[in-house]
Amino acid sequence: MVMKKSQGIIVRFCNLGRMKQETVFLSDQFYSKQVRELHFRHLRFENSSASIRSCAERMAREQVSCLFIGESSQQIQGYITDITLRDRVLAGGISPETPVSQIMEYNMVSIHPDSSLVEALMLMFRTKSRYLLVRENEQFIGWISRTKVLTEQSQGPFMFIQSVKEARQIPELKGKWDRMPEIIDLLLSRGMRAGIVNQIISTVADTITQRVIERVIKEIGPAPAKFVFFVLGSEGRGELTLKTDQDNAIIYEDKANEQREMVRAYFLDFATRVSTALDQIGIDFCEGELMAMNPKWTHSLSHWKRNYEQWISDASQETAMNYTTFFDCRAIYGEADLLEELQIHMGKLLEKASERFYINLGHNALQFEPPLTFFRNIKSEKIDGENQINIKQIMRPIVDLARVYALKYQIFETNTVKRIELLRQRGVFSDSESQELIHAFNYLMSLRLENQSQLILTENSKPKNYLKLSSLTKVQSVTLTEIFKVIRDFQARIKLTFTRSL
Repeated sequence: MVMKKSQGIIVRFCNLGRMKQETVFLSDQFYSKQVRELHFRHLRFENSSASIRSCAERMAREQVSCLFIGESSQQIQGYITDITLRDRVLAGGISPETPVSQIMEYNMVSIHPDSSLVEALMLMFRTKSRYLLVRENEQFIGWISRTKVLTEQSQGPFMFIQSVKEARQIPELKGKWDRMPEIIDLLLSRGMRAGIVNQIISTVADTITQRVIERVIKEIGPAPAKFVFFVLGSEGRGELTLKTDQDNAIIYEDKANEQREMVRAYFLDFATRVSTALDQIGIDFCEGELMAMNPKWTHSLSHWKRNYEQWISDASQETAMNYTTFFDCRAIYGEADLLEELQIHMGKLLEKASERFYINLGHNALQFEPPLTFFRNIKSEKIDGENQINIKQIMRPIVDLARVYALKYQIFETNTVKRIELLRQRGVFSDSESQELIHAFNYLMSLRLENQSQLILTENSKPKNYLKLSSLTKVQSVTLTEIFKVIRDFQARIKLTFTRSL
C-alpha cells in the first residue's frame, strides 16, 4: 500500500513537473510566434445605412464581437463591438432603428501578419485597442482580438499588464510597479530582446500614468479644454529602464482670453496631482523639473508652436542640449491630434532649419566619447572604491546620432532602433552600418537592464546606470571594447557630416 501510494505521488509529481515545463515551453513559444500563425477571424461587413438592431442581430447570430461597416475590405468606414452597443446604444438611449453609421467607431488599428504576437499586444495596449485589423499587400485580410492573443500567453508580462490596467488605487499601482524588477529579470533570463523589454516597461509606466490621470480627473472634474498628456525622453522613445523618472508635458487647446487663466490653473493643478501620485508609486519626480507640473511645460498649442520655432531658429549649442528631448515625444492620454498638429508644425520648421541647427544637434552626439584608452582598454571611473562605467552615457551617442539623422531626413519615429531601421531603408545607413548600431544599442541596453534588476533583487539597492567592471566576464569586456569602436567610428561620421571643421 505504501509503495503504491509513493508511486502515485511520484507519478503526480512527475506529471506536475512535466506540465510546468510545458507551460514554460508554450510561454517561450509565444515570444517568437507571428500573427499569421493565429487563426484570425474573417471580416464581416454591414452597410453604413443598416440599422443598429440588424447589426446586433447579425453579431448574435454569427457569434462575433466585432462587425465592420463598409462595402468591402478596401472600403472599411468603421466598426462596432459589443462595447459600442453597450456604451453608445444602451447607455446612450439611442434607438435600435438608428443607422449604424451614427454609432460606429473610426479608430481602426492594423498590423502586418508577419509581426510577432508580442508586437501585436504592445500595439493593442499602446492604442487601447481590443481589436486589430490584419493588413497585407494594402488589403485587410482579417482581424484578431486581444482575448485571442492573450489565450496564447496564459502567463508572463502581458497578463501582468492587463492586471495593471484593472488597478485603480495608488497602493495597488505601487505594488505593480514594485514587481517590475522581478519580471524584467525573468524575461532577460529567458533571452527576450532588450527592445521588447523596454516596450514592456514603457507600457506598464504608460498604463499606470493613464490610471492616475483618470483618477485625478474623477477627483477634480473634467478638463475645461481638450488636452494631451505626453511623455518625453526615454519614455517618449519607448526605451524606459528600471531607473526612470518623470519626463512629461501638457498641450491644451487655445481658448478665448477670458478663459485662459481658468484653463491654465486647472491643468497646473491637474499636473501637480498626477506627478505627486506617480512619485508615490515609485516613478520619481524629475530632478530637472521636466514635468507638466512645472509651468514651463504646460501650455496652449499656439504657445508650444512658438517654443519649437524659437528652439529651431536659435543657433546656440546650449538650446540644442536643453531642448533636444522635446524631439522625442509620444502622446499617452487625451487628444493625440494636438501633439500631431504640433509635430506637423515642427516638420515644416525643420524643412527651413538652418545648417547651424543640425550642427548643434551634431555636437550633442559628440559630448560623450566611448571610454577607451589609447591602448583600447576600457577606461573607468572610481566610484565607491570600484572601477565603474556609465552605460547610459555610453549609449547616448547612439540615441543622439539616430535623432539628428532622423530629423535631418524628416523621420518622425522616436524609438532609436526604429529610427536606425528607417534610415537604412532611406539609404542613409548601409545594411551593415545599421546592423552594427542596432546590435550595439541592444547589447548595451540588455547589460543595463540586467545590472539594474540585479542591484534591486540581490543587493536591495536602487537601480543605477553605473556598471562595475569587476562584474563583467572576459567575453563581455571584449564585446564592449568592440562596441566602443563602433560608436567612435560613427561619431567620426557625425563630425564629418554635421560639424565639418570640428
